[in-house]
Amino acid sequence: MKQYIKITAGRGPVECARVVTLLAKEIIKQQPSLKIVESEPHNHADGCYMSLTLSSDEKLPPSVIKEWEGTVLWRSTRNPYRPTHKRSNWFVGVSFFNEVELPVINESDIKYETCRAGGNGGQNVNKVESAVRAIHTPSGLSAKCSDERSQAQNKSGARERLLLKLRLQNEKIIADSINQQWTVHDSLERGNPVKKFTGPL
Repeated sequence: MKQYIKITAGRGPVECARVVTLLAKEIIKQQPSLKIVESEPHNHADGCYMSLTLSSDEKLPPSVIKEWEGTVLWRSTRNPYRPTHKRSNWFVGVSFFNEVELPVINESDIKYETCRAGGNGGQNVNKVESAVRAIHTPSGLSAKCSDERSQAQNKSGARERLLLKLRLQNEKIIADSINQQWTVHDSLERGNPVKKFTGPL
């Protein structure tokens, strides 16, 4: 069963968005099989993300969930974004959820298009349309997969990513409600992070 990890800065500042990136690297270092399947870049800072979603092809050990799920603190020793800012404690949220479960989605509502994979890979990549884009017609959401040489495998991958986008869209109202609480997040969570890191941003 696939499992997903979502790391979010909530409505935090750019420093929290940078911590999202740093924590994703730490988790992937611990669990190398994880891969990034969804991202929400920060509007004004490269290498910073308001949220990242990682996926695992297998269910993660309970010890990993226990270690990471909740609020994580990053104590910055250097802040290139606001060097004179007095604050050094930055909080982000880490949550886990299982393989995508959605209300019934009609397969007839999903349209598939083939396209060139692009990037490096020689003549085969340039000439063969092995990449696949899945489009959910009612919502207009789409997802592309070009990870595999096989068009059939890329179709399956594109479908999975599309379903993940649909799930995340369905959860947006709930997420927005949660994000509203981040303005008082420090006073609620500062003293009880599940994990702490110290280092430059």
